[in-house]
Amino acid sequence: MTGVSKLHDDEVEIDSAVVERLLAEQFPRWAGLPVRVVERSGTDNVTFRVGDDLAVRLPRTSRNQGQVENDLTWMPRLAPYVSLPIPEPLELGQPADVYPFTWGVYRWLPGAPFTPEAVDGTQAAHELAGFVRTLREVDTTGAPVPDDDPFSRGTPLAPRDEMFREALDELREHFDTERVLAAWEESLAADTWDGTPRWIHGDLMSGNVLVADGKLSAVIDFATARAADPAGDVLPAWWMFEGESRKAYREALEVDDTTWLRARGWALSLVIIAIPYYMGRFPNTLRDGQESVADILTDFTAH
Repeated sequence: MTGVSKLHDDEVEIDSAVVERLLAEQFPRWAGLPVRVVERSGTDNVTFRVGDDLAVRLPRTSRNQGQVENDLTWMPRLAPYVSLPIPEPLELGQPADVYPFTWGVYRWLPGAPFTPEAVDGTQAAHELAGFVRTLREVDTTGAPVPDDDPFSRGTPLAPRDEMFREALDELREHFDTERVLAAWEESLAADTWDGTPRWIHGDLMSGNVLVADGKLSAVIDFATARAADPAGDVLPAWWMFEGESRKAYREALEVDDTTWLRARGWALSLVIIAIPYYMGRFPNTLRDGQESVADILTDFTAH
């Protein structure tokens, strides 16, 4: 296939020539516009900016297909209610000889990925909390629900318990396992949520929150959006904020103690379970994981 090279399994590497060909064949009104890759593209999709006003998003593997279709259904329903811009899908592209999966054309959203240095932390915490609050209030009739998968955000912690303990055992030389387990078990004890499912984004980390002119400008990548436990969107407290901004995020969301503990358990387990998986491939995985766990456990120490 011209412009596409095979990686592992069915993953494909896509270049601008593929996007130019797809647009020319399926959406000729946009043919001839300059196409350049967005360097901040994620691990599941690669994004290209087309002209000044468009983005083309292509899944890297077959398992990542379906988001454009979901976006076409749900983004127009969510957009009028949330406090920040979200993706606006314009067209669904079809598989072709140069590319094997469905793909999407979107309106371009300006901004760069969130960094603490680019914003006032407390203000950003209030802005993101405002987005989460407005998202939670949207009617969930017909909304996607979490998969039966322990990695599905907004689900109970208990199905992750065995994986957590096995990963921590592998890392016993690198952590105070007694303290980490005590924090984990405190979260498990709070794992009793039986409330009404609310819309969550599910992946509010720095790459999915855009900033422009010192303020949050958009929230992108709704692949994990679903009706679920609201604790799923408390995770930015650790992923994006610290100190006073973390406190501001919690207060602005009015997070109760048990919801906070469930979210902290998710944050902790995501780090611990990931370290053995990535440690052999990325040299900084252990060091970064130790720093993240220490930060997460500051709350446990204070408690």
